[in-house]
Amino acid sequence: MSRTAWLAALLALPMAVNAAPAPSTASGPIDPGRMSETARVLGSDAFEGRAPGTAAETKTVAWLVGRFTAMGLTPAGEGGGWTQAVPLVHTRISAPTRLSITGAGAEIPLVQGRDAYVFTARPADAVALAGAPLVFVGYGVAAPERGWDDFKGLDLKGKIAVVLVNDPDFEAAPGEPVADKFGGKAMTYYGRWTYKYEEAARRGAAGVLIVHDTAGAGYPWSVVIAPQGETYDIVRPPGAVQALPLQGWIQQDVAVDLFRRAGLDFAALKVAARRADFHPVALGKARLAAQARVAHEIVESHNVLAKIPGAVTPDQTVMFAAHWDAYGIGAPDATGRTIRAGANDDGMGVAGVLEIARAFANGPPPARTVVFALWTAEERGLLGSATYAVHPLFPPATMAANLTMDILNTAGPSRDVVLIGAGQDSLEGDLAAAAARQGRALTPDTRPERGLFYRADHFSLAKQGVPTLLLMAVGGGPDLVEGGRAAGDRWVSDYTDTCYHKTCDVWSADWDVRGAAQDVDLLYEVGRDLANSKRWPTWNAGSEFIGVRDATASQRR
Repeated sequence: MSRTAWLAALLALPMAVNAAPAPSTASGPIDPGRMSETARVLGSDAFEGRAPGTAAETKTVAWLVGRFTAMGLTPAGEGGGWTQAVPLVHTRISAPTRLSITGAGAEIPLVQGRDAYVFTARPADAVALAGAPLVFVGYGVAAPERGWDDFKGLDLKGKIAVVLVNDPDFEAAPGEPVADKFGGKAMTYYGRWTYKYEEAARRGAAGVLIVHDTAGAGYPWSVVIAPQGETYDIVRPPGAVQALPLQGWIQQDVAVDLFRRAGLDFAALKVAARRADFHPVALGKARLAAQARVAHEIVESHNVLAKIPGAVTPDQTVMFAAHWDAYGIGAPDATGRTIRAGANDDGMGVAGVLEIARAFANGPPPARTVVFALWTAEERGLLGSATYAVHPLFPPATMAANLTMDILNTAGPSRDVVLIGAGQDSLEGDLAAAAARQGRALTPDTRPERGLFYRADHFSLAKQGVPTLLLMAVGGGPDLVEGGRAAGDRWVSDYTDTCYHKTCDVWSADWDVRGAAQDVDLLYEVGRDLANSKRWPTWNAGSEFIGVRDATASQRR
């Protein structure tokens, strides 16, 4: 079945399932009280926002290892231990002493955090750019398999690429030549900021400025500036493509003015960038100047891994995962609070993994090995899971599935579960069947333009061919038993607009995590069934990951 046909079938599921009896609030062996307590502890001030490479990491890792040990699980890290080392480049850019656009006889200062937000992941003592030409390269995409190349042979060395966020067809009207070339409203990886930086770095650019648009990015400007000049990156060996000297974002109204000063029409060029025949456009005489000090260090962070060995086929695995890190300590908010606790993101995901581990530990040994992974540095670009994907401790070829939790519903029981990345693989059918047994529906992400499928740790494993499922409640408002879809949408908006990556993502006694526990129970059922079977889930035709999985077919029996 093609991915399009699969998605059409999936969209029909809620109507059929909604005809079933009203859903119960039972969550099997998953205890909502335990989940809430885990999120409370990890989101407390004692854990200082769980930033990688800090004293808070040491405390967090020790606490997680203690939980796994108490359950009687087996270490699954390096050298028979509980962890996998994740070396990271940690940088923090100072307030720029100069950040401006020159040209046309004037210098336009840019205020860091208001007009633009720049940073660097390169371990150098300073950012020093003077007179770097700016060139608009559309969406910054090179996708030969889609017949697309925004660069057209442009030499980017020494230049600043100004790019649009999301995909070329994000705003395309029906009938435009590009319509659906990149999946329509559903963002592909080409739409992610991470891809745009990577592609420009491969081409030797001096930097990238992404024009911010809330709808296209999937989040407001406040999320862009949340890291406050701090970033992490993997350690890149000599000879590998290095991080850009400068990367960042520019407010759209600032970009419009910049284009106008260069005699260019931003709106018209944005439309032109939706065509395959688009060519890069130099922004007249505009040049970027940037001067800032950079503090940098190499820090060693850690993934935490545990397992329950399989009793029949221990070389085959099923993985449950979440990320343990949050954003640490930052500038004070209006109330003076500085700790960005990440109680839901992803304290609740960690709680889900621990509850599933407890359920497995209290049951019979599974046929396949079940792995429990808690990643570091997700908030810094999926770096912990990306490190694992490159240096796996269990072969991706014989991993039946990766089941990931990242931000769960704290607004109460719901009639459905929101699926991120609908139409990707056969695991969605397993999830739909488990939801039906709870009397619930499966609802595809209602806002696929935000690209959530490419913004969580399961993506690192998907790129290695491992079929995945992602539970992320903010993919659309859940249909709450009390209040319906409208109440679910309000909960999502309140969380994403107010607390996402901010100091107010804290545990509350008012949380109702029964819905989250039910969702976690769904993943437990799917994973338990896989762990006691010989089935190998498959990617659907049209998925970008099917070729990677097919290449290792001979290793699965």
